[in-house]
Amino acid sequence: MEISLPFDIVSSSEEETQDCGRSLSLLLRSGSVVALRGGLGAGKTCFTKGVAAGLGVAETVTSPTYTIISEYEGTWADGRKAVLYHIDAYRLNDDDDFAALGAEEFLYGGGVAVIEWSERIPASIPKDAVFIDIEPLENGGRKISGYRLADTAKL
Repeated sequence: MEISLPFDIVSSSEEETQDCGRSLSLLLRSGSVVALRGGLGAGKTCFTKGVAAGLGVAETVTSPTYTIISEYEGTWADGRKAVLYHIDAYRLNDDDDFAALGAEEFLYGGGVAVIEWSERIPASIPKDAVFIDIEPLENGGRKISGYRLADTAKL
């Protein structure tokens, strides 16, 4: 699957949701932030598994709900080391909690940060982040929308 921002895709399976994440990874670079939004069971971790695969992460990616931040190493397509910070803000109260974790290291440390439940820490999300909204559909599929804030002026 080839994508460009902004996009709206309907996924009918976990594999397609992961493929969407893998495709997005081709648009990312060191320092990119992906802000995921969607309810419980929407597919945020599934999407992140695809991003991780696209970054060459060989480890199994799991939800960091209790650890809050998981770090994975991979390899960019050009052979450079890639770092993925998988962050779950579900258990955080607000941006102050996120800052107390040393958030700047993860958002501006040269890796790719994927943040689940990003709506819980809105002031911490950089203005140039890629926003991904995942909405479960009645048929069991998912509507996945990706954009940057600058894109919304074009919609």
